[in-house]
Amino acid sequence: MKRILFPVAALLLAVCGLPAQEWARARLEKSPRHGEWVKLKHDGREVDSFITYPEVKDKATAVVVIHEIFGLTDWARGATDQLAEAGYIAIAPDLLSGKGPHGGGTEDVGASAVGKAIMALPPEEITADLKAAVEYASKLPSCNGKVVVMGFCWGGGQTFRFATDNPDIKAALTFYGQIPTDTNALARINCPVYGFYAENDARISASVPRGVEQMKAAGKFYEPVIYSGAGHGFMRDGEDPTSANANHAANAKAREDAWKRVKEILAKL
Repeated sequence: MKRILFPVAALLLAVCGLPAQEWARARLEKSPRHGEWVKLKHDGREVDSFITYPEVKDKATAVVVIHEIFGLTDWARGATDQLAEAGYIAIAPDLLSGKGPHGGGTEDVGASAVGKAIMALPPEEITADLKAAVEYASKLPSCNGKVVVMGFCWGGGQTFRFATDNPDIKAALTFYGQIPTDTNALARINCPVYGFYAENDARISASVPRGVEQMKAAGKFYEPVIYSGAGHGFMRDGEDPTSANANHAANAKAREDAWKRVKEILAKL
């Protein structure tokens, strides 16, 4: 099994593209909203997580953000800030917490090893980490008790998978991630699943029709949208001012449309 982990990770890194950092960090540092690091504790494990709070009067829905294969990058942390800007509490756990050579997370693991480290994570540990994030967010005094899960690339696949394991989340928003095929697992889903996919991403998007059929057969709500002209990773590339991607304009349009849809979905929960 170990012999195939690195090639798979390398493939995902290739299709996701390299993570931008400086512009994402600069945007985050200029945010007027309150963001902070917290530690989620469960089963003797500590998971470093970044949470951002909205500036609102009433209690808000919370969103657990699942990062890409690059780990908890500045862009992933920035996603929590953008959700908070829209009026939602957002928390992003670093699922690589404790995996670095010095006991740290994503930054300690380092960019050259992060993909391999992500692919080596035990599924049951990922589920437990995400469950801890859901429980933490739901119990915050400023949370209305509703928690949604939202993930990108590798995290998009984990979002769909987590929906099969946790009956308490109110919705799953999966961005260009792998779609589960286990019919028994799909039967356990207890929330609507919203898919966000790219037209120029056949590796993932070609499996959408099968996903639609399987979810329909299971009696589950699944609403996928494929964004015209966009490529894999359009949510990140679409806002990257330094991008030289040939699909950048289409990615930017897809990101704008997808972000509008995200806010519409969250508003009606």
